[in-house]
Amino acid sequence: MKKILMSLSLAALCSCSSTNDKSKALFDGNSLSGWTQRNGLGSYRAEGGSIVGKTADGSPNSFLCTDKEYGDFDLTFDVKVDKELNSGVQIRSKTKGGPKGRVNGPQVEIEATGPKNGGEAGYIYGESCGGWLTPGDKRGKHKHFKDDEWNSYRVLAQGPNIKVWINGHLVSDLTHEKNYSTYATGFIGLQVHSIGRGSGPYEVRWRNLRVTDLTVK
Repeated sequence: MKKILMSLSLAALCSCSSTNDKSKALFDGNSLSGWTQRNGLGSYRAEGGSIVGKTADGSPNSFLCTDKEYGDFDLTFDVKVDKELNSGVQIRSKTKGGPKGRVNGPQVEIEATGPKNGGEAGYIYGESCGGWLTPGDKRGKHKHFKDDEWNSYRVLAQGPNIKVWINGHLVSDLTHEKNYSTYATGFIGLQVHSIGRGSGPYEVRWRNLRVTDLTVK
């Protein structure tokens, strides 16, 4: 029995390694090569193996976007955000009216849990394309996102379905045909949310950004 369990464990490990071998780093750990900032006055820097986004007083939303576009993919990353700051990760996104236009598309929510009822981290928001894509009755507040800690996300996008896990918990399983008809492919973007004048500065950090392009056979 022990030999069988050991064999199964080794098989699982090999399976995980095989899957991970197909993923590619989106961030080299030292520079912002492969990324372009769009919109806003927030700043981004590479620091300590992380991408650090910092708010700017009175600025609208800012986004650091991959130069490459993705359709179906498996994305993983860790994120840590100041409790006062809302953030998100754009997927399959684009700009309106040229490369300097308004970023729009699906966004995976990053939000502090707070001390009481929990938050809406992991649900899907339509940035400049209609607001919440996750219906209200599917956006129950939860406490899977740990404030003041690194949180591990996994985002699996396959056709019109987007699944999101936070720290191993499946938070969102959304199928949205209408949104997919417009946003089947696009860049991945790291958001620094707007803040009012006289508040902040606040920061959000991402590390271990890896993606498996599922459209590549």
